[in-house]
Amino acid sequence: MTLGTNLLDRRNFLNDFSTGLGTIALTSLLMDDQTIGCPASPTDEKKPIRPMIPSGNPYLARPSHFKAKAKNVVVIFCSGACSQIDTFDYKPELIKRDGQDLPGGKLITFQGEQGKLTKSPWEFRPYGESSKMVSDLVKNIGQCSDDICYLHSLKGKTNTHGPGENFMSTGFNLDGFPSMGAWVTYALGSLNSELPAYVAIPDPRGTPQSSVNNWGNGFLPAAFQGTDFNSSSPIRNLARPQGISPQVDRRTRDFLQELNQSHLSRFPGDSELAARISSYELAAKMQSSVPQVASIDTESPHVMKMYGADSNNPLKAAFAKNCILARRLLEKGVRFVQLFNGAYQTGGEGVSNWDGHKVLQTQYAKHGDVLDQPVAALLQDLKQRGMLEDTLVVWCTEFGRMPTFQKGASGRDHNPAGFTAWLAGAGVKTPYTYGASDDFSFRSVVDPATVYDFHATILHLLGLDHQRLSFYHNGIERRLTDVHGSVIHEILES
Repeated sequence: MTLGTNLLDRRNFLNDFSTGLGTIALTSLLMDDQTIGCPASPTDEKKPIRPMIPSGNPYLARPSHFKAKAKNVVVIFCSGACSQIDTFDYKPELIKRDGQDLPGGKLITFQGEQGKLTKSPWEFRPYGESSKMVSDLVKNIGQCSDDICYLHSLKGKTNTHGPGENFMSTGFNLDGFPSMGAWVTYALGSLNSELPAYVAIPDPRGTPQSSVNNWGNGFLPAAFQGTDFNSSSPIRNLARPQGISPQVDRRTRDFLQELNQSHLSRFPGDSELAARISSYELAAKMQSSVPQVASIDTESPHVMKMYGADSNNPLKAAFAKNCILARRLLEKGVRFVQLFNGAYQTGGEGVSNWDGHKVLQTQYAKHGDVLDQPVAALLQDLKQRGMLEDTLVVWCTEFGRMPTFQKGASGRDHNPAGFTAWLAGAGVKTPYTYGASDDFSFRSVVDPATVYDFHATILHLLGLDHQRLSFYHNGIERRLTDVHGSVIHEILES
C-alpha cells in the first residue's frame, strides 16, 4: 500500500486521530500538574495555589499570596450558639413589642412552636465614642467597642450544634474537612520553630460538641492539625519520664538525631521519614518551650487581676488563665490560636455552654461572667502591648438565637438566619458596624454575609486569596470556602 492510501485508510486515520487526542490530553494534564503543584504565577489569577511544603520542615514560614495585614490570629469561639439579642444586637423595636407575637403568624423552629417576642433581660447601654449599644451581660467587652468591628448580618446553613460548629470552623457541615487554622498553617507555616503553629485551647469545662473537628487537619497533612491544651491541662506525654535525668535525656536525643540524620542521608527522597523526624524534633523542643509559655503564674498580680484570673469563681479564673495563655502563645509567634468558651453539654442543656433553651437568664448570667472580663482584658492587653497592629482577633459562635422565647419555656431556640460576630485588630476598620438584622434580630436584611464571606475576609487579612488557596483531594480542588465567598471589603482599613 502506498503512503497516500495509508493516510486515507479509514482504520489508520481513526487510530492516528485517537492517539493524537490522547497525547494532547496527557500533555494538558502534565502541564496542569506542573503548574498547580507549585505556587501559581502572580499573573495567573485563576490557577489554584498549593504551597510548597518542605518534607523535612512542614512548619517552615512561607510567604503570603499578597501583602498581609495580620501575621497571626486568635479566634474566640462561644460554643452553644451565643444569643446576639442578649449581647451585641440592640433592637429597640423588640423592646417596644415585648410580649407580642412575632409578625407573620405562628412560628415553628428547631425545638417546636415559639411563644411571644421577648426582650433581653439585660439593659443595653452606649459605649465609647462610637456610642455602640451593648448589653450589660458583656459590659466589659462593650467598653472595647471603639476597637471592634461588629458584623450583625451573618447567616448560617444549619440549626444543629455539631454541624454548626463544623461550618464555622471548617466551612462545611460534615465531618472530615480541614479547620480554618489548618488551612492557615498549611499556607503560611509557623513563626516559631519551638512551638506548634496552631494551638486550640479548650474551655475549662471540656471540649466543644464537634471536638477535634474544630481544629482538625481533615485531608491536609497531619502536621497541620491543631495541638490542644489549656492552662489546666498540659500537652499529654510531654514530660520526661521519672528516673531519667535531664543529661541522659539530652544525650539520648542527640544520639537519636544523629542516627536519624544518618538514615535520612541514605534515603534523601523519603519525605515521610523526613516529616517524622521533624515531628519528633519539634516534640523534643516543646518539652522546654511549652512549660515556659504555659507558666501563667509568672504573670504579674496586676495582669492576673485585669483578666480575672484571681476570681473566686473557679470557672472564670480558669478561662481567664486560658486567655492569658492565648496572649502568651501569640507573643511567641504561634500562627493560629483557637480559644473556646463553653463545652459540650455536661450537667444538662445549657449548663456548660450558651445553649439557653429553658432558663436563659439564669444560665447566661453565669456564662457572661466567665466570658466578659477575660475577653475584654485580652483585647486591652493586646492593644497596650502593640500586638493588635498585626494580630487579628475574631469572636464568633455557630449561629444565633430567636427573638422569641420558646412556648412554655424561658429560653431562645436556634436561629441561623441572622447572628453576630466581631473582629478587631490588624487591618480591620474600627469602630465600625457592618450589616443589620431586621427589627427583631430574626433575619439578616442589610448586607447579609455568609460564613464563607467571613472566612474569605479572615484569609484576606492574612494575605491569602481564598479562591486560590487549594488542596487537591479525591479529584476535587478543595478550598476553605468551597466554591463560595466574597471578601467583605467594607470592613477593611483602606
